[in-house]
Amino acid sequence: MSEAAKPPEQRPEHPDFWCKRFGEGVTPWDAGKVPAAFAEFVARQRAPLDTMIPGCGSAWEAGHLAELGWPVTALDFSPAAVARAREVLGPAAVDLVCADFFTWQPPQPPALIYERAFLCALPRKLWADWGRRVAELLAPGGVLAGYFFVCDQANGPPFGILPEQLDELLMPNFARIEDAAVDDSIPVFAGRERWQMWRRR
Repeated sequence: MSEAAKPPEQRPEHPDFWCKRFGEGVTPWDAGKVPAAFAEFVARQRAPLDTMIPGCGSAWEAGHLAELGWPVTALDFSPAAVARAREVLGPAAVDLVCADFFTWQPPQPPALIYERAFLCALPRKLWADWGRRVAELLAPGGVLAGYFFVCDQANGPPFGILPEQLDELLMPNFARIEDAAVDDSIPVFAGRERWQMWRRR
C-alpha cells in the first residue's frame, strides 16, 4: 500500500495519527516534565523571550515558561493533543492554538522556537518545508533551540536525522551556537538526542 493510500490514522503528517495515540494514551515521547537543558537555557536568559512551541503535545514546557512570565504560544494540529495540553496547563497563561505549523501565521515573529519531538515526528518528505518554515518565522537574531533526534532511523516516528542532514536544513539560514549531549532523555530517545541552539542569520 502506498503512503498516500494509507488511512489518515496511519500517516503521521495527518492529525488523526496523533489523535489516535493521544486518545489511546500511547505517548512514549511525552517526558511528563521539563527537560534539564531547556530549563537551564531558560534560567540563563536575561529577559523573557516570546516563544513558539510547534507540535507542543502535552505542553509541559509551555507551562514552565508561563510560570516564569514568558509569552508563549503552543501549537499542535491534533485536537486531542490540544485537549491534553489544556488539562496539563490548567489556568496557565499560554496561547494554545490548534493549527498547522506550516500555514499558521503568528501575530508577530517569535524570538524563540523551541524544538522538542516535532521534527522527528515529521516524515522526511516534510523536512525541507520545516527548515524553510522555521527560517521564515524567526527574524534575524531569533533562536531555534531544543532537542534533535540524531541517528539513522528511517522508520518512525520518531524519524532520526543525521548531523549532515540537519546541517543541510538549517545552515543556509542559521548558525549553530550550541551542541551538547543529553543525559536525561526518555527511553525512546536515549543516547540519540542532542541539545542544540541555532541563531537566525
